[in-house]
This record gives sequence, C-alpha cells and structure tokens, in this order.
Amino acid sequence: MQPVTALTIAGSDSGGGAGIQADLRTFSAFQVHGTCAITALTAQNTLGVTRVWSAEPSLVIDQARAVLDDFAVVAVKTGMLAQPSTVEAVAELARAGELKNLVVDPVLVSSTGHDLMSNGGALAYRESLLPYALLVTPNLREAAVLCDIDVRDITSIEDMVQLGQVLLEFGPQSVLVKGGHFIESSVTSRHAPDILLHAGEIDIFDAPRVATRNDHGTGCSLSAAITAGLGLGRPLHDATRDAKSFVLAALEGAASWNLGRGHGPIDHLGWQSE
Repeated sequence: MQPVTALTIAGSDSGGGAGIQADLRTFSAFQVHGTCAITALTAQNTLGVTRVWSAEPSLVIDQARAVLDDFAVVAVKTGMLAQPSTVEAVAELARAGELKNLVVDPVLVSSTGHDLMSNGGALAYRESLLPYALLVTPNLREAAVLCDIDVRDITSIEDMVQLGQVLLEFGPQSVLVKGGHFIESSVTSRHAPDILLHAGEIDIFDAPRVATRNDHGTGCSLSAAITAGLGLGRPLHDATRDAKSFVLAALEGAASWNLGRGHGPIDHLGWQSE
C-alpha cells in the first residue's frame, strides 16, 4: 500500500501535545503520510505557553512549496499561523489552487489563554483565507472572535448554529463550530457537541465529555483527522464523524496518563488499547 500525503501548516509545540506534533501523529493514525510547514516555534508544556517565535512568511511558503512541488498532496490543514502576514501568504497559495481540500483551524488563543495570533489576525482570516477553505473549524472562543461577538452570549445549540451561519458569510464552503472547550457553558456541561454546517444542512456531532485533564491538542487533532479523512476520499460528513470518534477514543485512552503537571496529550496512536 502506498499512503496518500497530507500537509499541515502550523506551529510547533515543544511539549508534543498540540500543533505540528499532534497533526503528524493524527495523520499517522489514519495511515496518511504527513508533511509540514512550520509557522512558529513555541516554548510550552502541559502548563502553558511561555514564548512564541514566528517564522517569516516567506520561509513558511518556501516550506510549503518544497512539499507541494515534490509530493502529490491530497489535503491540507492550517493551524497556528501566528501573524496576519502569514495568513495572507498562505491565502495566496490557496487562491492559486495549490491547497487541496483545505481545512482551516483558526488558532487564535491557546487553551490556557495565551495569544497565538498577533493583532489583525481575525481580519486576515475573514478577508484572506476563509474564502478558500473547504472547512473552517473554530472553537467557540475563536468563532466569537472571528464574528466580533462576546463568547458569553453563546448559551445554546441555536446560538452555535447562528454563529456558524455568520461564519459561512465569510466564504468557506463549510463550518464546524466546536463546543468542547467551554465546560462552564450550559451547552457543553455534560456533552461536547460540534455543529457542522455544509451544503445547506446542519449536523450535530455529539459525544459525552471525558473526565480527564489530558485534553491538550484536541482541536488540532480533530481538524487533522478530518483532513486525513478528506485525503482518503471520505465525504466531509463521514470524515467529520470519524474524526469525532477518533478524538473521543484518544481522550478515553489517555484519561489516566500523568505526562506533565497540567493538561497532557491525548492517545493519538491507541497505545492504551494495545
């Protein structure tokens, strides 16, 4: 069997839980060959991010072109792009039709509250990159920032749907609003619903919330799993369903791990089930 190839354009997580590291492990779990263009280096661990160094946009594009010129890349995802100029540079590749099955995970802030995008990032996403996305996958906080509303106003499934509809107006073909990060919300107190708006249809992908502190990188992993599924020829609905199941199993597998003193990684490779 010859694997298909996917590309992730994202930042590096020195703690190995999110970013490029999570994306590549997820691609491997789906038997997809993973390639990457690194947008930023971070000093982080399970407790949080202490420093970010952003790569020049030209270096990011050179990495992506090196991959695209040599591999038959069938799907691409973006994660942490770190600065508006990098968002705009990646959008140029997308505009040229070089980023197939593009999944945009608009990483704006870490789960511990550290800003992962400089000023102007939300505008750059809205105006430059989202119009070329097959799918955009924000969590509730990112969706609220992109739509310029207060996340505290999102208190129901209906609010999440309305948020997705606003995001569709920015040009992506589909939107997946992720509800898993906000435990204090009445929407996600016991469950972790994700809302997919695609082709005029609305689908709710729900799952029970796993009682664990090991949830670092779930958003990256979900979008990477969808990207892998698309690369394997799965319809978007099926790729999203499979990705949701993958992340749930990875959360359950790592529930009892003690890697670091904070929010640890998930079990991408099914080690716990072996």
